[in-house]
Amino acid sequence: MLHKLNRQLEKIMPLITPVGVVTGVIFSVHLKDFSYLIPWIFAFMTFAGSLSSNFRSLKEVMAHPFPIFMAMLILHVLMPAWAWGVGHVAFSGDVYTITGLILGMVIPTGVTSFIWVSIYRGNIPLVLSLILIDTLLSPIIVPLSLSLFIGQKVEMDFLNIMKGLLGMVVIPSLIGMFLNQVTKGKIKEQLGSRLAPFSKICIGIVVMLNGAIVAPYLKDINLKLVGITVTVFCIAFSGYLFSFFLGRLMKRDRDTVITLTFTGGMRNISAGAVLAVSFFPAAVAVPVVVGMLFQQVLASTNGYFLDRYYTRKVDKQESLVL
Repeated sequence: MLHKLNRQLEKIMPLITPVGVVTGVIFSVHLKDFSYLIPWIFAFMTFAGSLSSNFRSLKEVMAHPFPIFMAMLILHVLMPAWAWGVGHVAFSGDVYTITGLILGMVIPTGVTSFIWVSIYRGNIPLVLSLILIDTLLSPIIVPLSLSLFIGQKVEMDFLNIMKGLLGMVVIPSLIGMFLNQVTKGKIKEQLGSRLAPFSKICIGIVVMLNGAIVAPYLKDINLKLVGITVTVFCIAFSGYLFSFFLGRLMKRDRDTVITLTFTGGMRNISAGAVLAVSFFPAAVAVPVVVGMLFQQVLASTNGYFLDRYYTRKVDKQESLVL
């Protein structure tokens, strides 16, 4: 029953996230008080996804660091430069909006990329390594990038970010990988497959709670807000495209391309919103907060097309063999 439910949820993933966003915004008054549950839900999803990996596979990833280098190049060179260029074309002279667009791209890769990589059977050790490395380096990379692109010096709350990372990613991942190691992979079949549908339901809950948090920023809808929304959407979507095509250009395998696509397209948008609100004028926070609305929607949509692309590729190879 759980296996059938999981397959049905995989088919409707592109619908789960937009429905979650809309529900969160509409019922924000009632839901925002439950935002404290987000780290716990994340921890559960990370644990469930890491049951398919072990320490040996993590060691193999670190022994071949080129995909990690590629991902860091996309995250902290290509996408911030792209956001800077698009921002100056679309909002010439609007320093605050341009700063918000750049800030949305210089923050580290999203923790939820791990969940999407696990759903679409990407390289779990690689995505774990990327999240850990990128978050650990973020106190250096983010201020340096902002200084380079906009000349603004900021400080990051490194301790809080690390505390969140430990609770949401590191500890549950280590527990899941340890269980996989000691059971020689049996835990994946015994427990991992049963937890898979609940992980997908949890994504919808997390999106709904995030929608409730950002709802106050979206009350005053005007032409400029619409323009910012369209621009942020296009930049975020292009992140997935650039990552996918670079992965294919470098002739990486399916699992690595899927991992690069999600890690290159997603960001720790919650950390970005905190930075924007804490260290910049309110206008800078708008593009970052808007990005929270459709990050999961873009992830689910791109995951769907990735799955279709590789399914068709396998079918084509099988027909050629026949």
